Amino acid sequence: MDRYRITAGSKFQLAGIDPDETSLFDGGKKEARKVLEEELNPRLEELQDLLYAEGKRRVLIVLQGMDTSGKDGTIRSVFNAVDPLGIRVASFKVPSAEELAHDYLWRVHRQVPGNGEIVIFNRSHYEDVLVVRVHKLVPKNVWSKRFDQINDFERMLAASGTTIVKFFLHISSDEQKARLEERRDTPEKRWKFSLGDLDERKLWDDYQSAYQDVLRRTSTEWAPWYVVPANAKWYRNIVIANILIKTLESLDMKYPPAPKGTETAVIE
Repeated sequence: MDRYRITAGSKFQLAGIDPDETSLFDGGKKEARKVLEEELNPRLEELQDLLYAEGKRRVLIVLQGMDTSGKDGTIRSVFNAVDPLGIRVASFKVPSAEELAHDYLWRVHRQVPGNGEIVIFNRSHYEDVLVVRVHKLVPKNVWSKRFDQINDFERMLAASGTTIVKFFLHISSDEQKARLEERRDTPEKRWKFSLGDLDERKLWDDYQSAYQDVLRRTSTEWAPWYVVPANAKWYRNIVIANILIKTLESLDMKYPPAPKGTETAVIE
C-alpha cells in the first residue's frame, strides 16, 4: 500500500496517477466485496475496539476528493462493522458566522479525536487551501501561508498522540461525469444532485492544480497523504481498508488490565 503514499516534498504529478488502476487486487469486484466484508471489516472492527479499550491513542482520518469521488461511500463501506461508540464523522461545510469570527482552524480543532476515538473528516481544513484558492476568496499571500500553518497544526496533533492518515480519492473527469449523470437520472439519488456541482466541474483543472500543490506540500512523515485510485469503488475500499489496518496494527496497542479481583469475582 505504500505505493500510494506521497513522499514528503516530492515533485509527483497528479496527472501521472491512473484513477482506473486496480493492480494490487486481481480478484475483481465480487471477490473484493467478499474480502472486505469477511476479512477487512472484521479486522478493522477488532482494532477499533482495541483502540477504544486502551484509551490512550487517537486516530484522525481525512477524506478529500472532487465531487462524487466517494467520500460518503468510503465511510459506509469501510467502517460499516465498526462500533459507533468509538468513531465519529465530522463534515465541514460553508463556515458559519461564528466560525468566520475565528481563525480558519478553530472549527477544525474542536472536532479532532479524543483518547480512544477515531474521527473521520469528510472534507477538512484543506478546503481553506482549495476552495478559497480556486474561487479567489482570499488573496494568494493569505492562502499560500496556510500550507505551513496546517503542517504545524498536524505536527502538534501528532506530537500529542494523534495518528493522522489522509486520503485523496482520485477519480477522472469522465468518471465524475458518469456519476453526476447517475445522480440526475436515479430518483433515489436525485436529492444529492446540485446545479452548483456543474459550476464546480467547470473548474476541474484549477482544482487538480490546487490538489497537486496540497499533496506535494502537506504530505509529511507525521501526516502522510495517500492518493487512492477511486474510479473503481471496490478497489478504493480495499486500498483504504488495508492502509488503515496496517496503520492501526503499527500502534502496537494492548488491552488494559482488568480491575483487581475480576477473575475471582462471584456473580450471583
